[in-house]
Parts: sequence; structure tokens; C-alpha cells
Amino acid sequence: MVAFKPEKGRLLIAEPAILNDSSFKRTIVLLTEHNEKSSVGFILNRPLDHVLSDLVPEIDCDFTVYQGGPVEQDNLYFIHKVPHLLPDSIEVANGIYWGGNFDLLKELLNSKQLKAGDIRFFLGYSGWGTNQLEEELLMSSWFIAENDYENILTTNDQNFWKDKLLQRGGKYKIWANAPSDIQMN
Repeated sequence: MVAFKPEKGRLLIAEPAILNDSSFKRTIVLLTEHNEKSSVGFILNRPLDHVLSDLVPEIDCDFTVYQGGPVEQDNLYFIHKVPHLLPDSIEVANGIYWGGNFDLLKELLNSKQLKAGDIRFFLGYSGWGTNQLEEELLMSSWFIAENDYENILTTNDQNFWKDKLLQRGGKYKIWANAPSDIQMN
């Protein structure tokens, strides 16, 4: 089994060992930045009970908003696949981009020029300071996988973590089918 190093564009998959961590239990995080000082990413499989227009009333759009992580949960972030429509986007990897011109984004959303598979919105982000992520990897809080999805923005939220565990195989197959509340087993 190849052990990957943290790198932007890769996925952090929460190890079953952190089932008691309410912030990251059963999550998959897309790393959007990783360097010697910090790491930043967004939880891809934790949809909230909000749509975009609930949070930004001037945008007529019912796209689901996700919990991006425990940091700055009062700020809205987005990743997308349409850099040709959103200037000032930052390339992450595999055709995924972070941010861009928000005023233009509002126009695109209000005129229905984007579909849900083009973009994903998050409240908050996941962040790690110097060496923090590496320490968590050494403590087996995460394993890293390549983003091998044609469009990661269209993944099934409910089965995403389970599917990555099954793909990993071995001892992970047992955990993939464990109930969310392990005491219910």
C-alpha cells in the first residue's frame, strides 16, 4: 500500500480511530493548500441544512452549503470547476479551483449559468498549523488518498467515506459498514 504525503489536491480520509472527534468523524477533506507553515482544506461530505440563498439572500440559488471545517464557520468559501468563468481563482489540482471573483459569481448564479456539479460552497474550513497535520498523520488520525474522481463535486455525500474505506481494503472493510454510533452495534 502506497503511503501518500499531504499535498494540495489530495484527500484526507478520517481514520476510524477518530470516531469520537465530532469535528472530523467520518469526513473526507480536500486539501486546497499545504506548505511548511500550514494546511487548509474543506470537508466534502458534511452537507448542512442550508442552501446558498439562506445565507446570501441576494443570490437566488438553492445549492447545498457544506460544513467546511471548524475554523471561521461564519465565512463562506467555495471550490469549483469553472475558472474560465471566475477570474482570480486559485488552482488546487485535478481541475478544481478555489475562490474567484465573488461579484461575478453572484451574477452567474442568479442567471442560472452554473449547475451544482460546477461548484460547492462551505461554511468554515479545516486548518492546521506548522507540523500539526503531519503529527495527526503519525497518530493515525488520517490517511491520504489521491483525488481520482472525474468530478469530486458530484460525489455521494452519504457513501463517500464508506467507499474510500472499502477502496482502501484490509481492516478498513470492517469499519466501512460500522454504524455511525458505534454503541448501536
